[in-house]
Amino acid sequence: MPKINQSLSWWCYSRNTDPVQLIKEAKAAGYAAVEMLPQELWGHVKEAGLRIAIISGHQSLTDGLNKRSNHSRIEDEILANLELAAANDIPGLICFSGNRNGLSDEGGAEIVAEGLSRVAKKAEEKGINLCMELLNSKVDHHDYQCDHTAWGVKVCKMVNSPRVKLLYDIYHMQIMEGDLIRNIRDYGSYFGHYHTAGNPGRRDMDETQEIYYPAVMRAIAETGYNLFVGHEFIPKGDVFAAIRTAHKLCDV
Repeated sequence: MPKINQSLSWWCYSRNTDPVQLIKEAKAAGYAAVEMLPQELWGHVKEAGLRIAIISGHQSLTDGLNKRSNHSRIEDEILANLELAAANDIPGLICFSGNRNGLSDEGGAEIVAEGLSRVAKKAEEKGINLCMELLNSKVDHHDYQCDHTAWGVKVCKMVNSPRVKLLYDIYHMQIMEGDLIRNIRDYGSYFGHYHTAGNPGRRDMDETQEIYYPAVMRAIAETGYNLFVGHEFIPKGDVFAAIRTAHKLCDV
């Protein structure tokens, strides 16, 4: 069973902290990577012996791949970011379905699959995963289309590329559908990245929230997954203490 490679989602922990010190603290705590941080800090990550786990593949979460008029723009953005990722040993790009805006789920799946098919071959050539993020449409991202695991898996099957996958956000999917461990076991081969946070509230993964993360991490490890699990919670207290506690909790 592979060890969980843990990463930090930059935006949650960089507020009111020194960026270089945060990178050093992540390394000291045992993290393997940092993700979604400004490009000017990438050199510090590499100097610390860490990887950059994932970056954005294109602009706009709400106005995304489920609109054909966006496909040319998104294709250009993803192709440019594939080159950037390949040059910096970054294994994944985050992609977004966009909001429904009245579009049916069946129609949306077809359009998103068309958009991802335009860049799938290049992702295969570069060896980089395109990870469409699963987000909740109940609390945080109202009307977002890729809000259930089955829908995201359907899109992946339609594209039929080993490099078109999902970003399985545990916090978001607990809100939308629960059944986390079963979905990880059933669909883990379609997941190219994971995110964590405590639910409710997207705070620390402590005793005040409902997800038992050690069991979830074991389920991920049992699938043979060997990329990154990125922590994306907003600490209630000291940032450095919070990231140390999270790493220890998920170190399976």
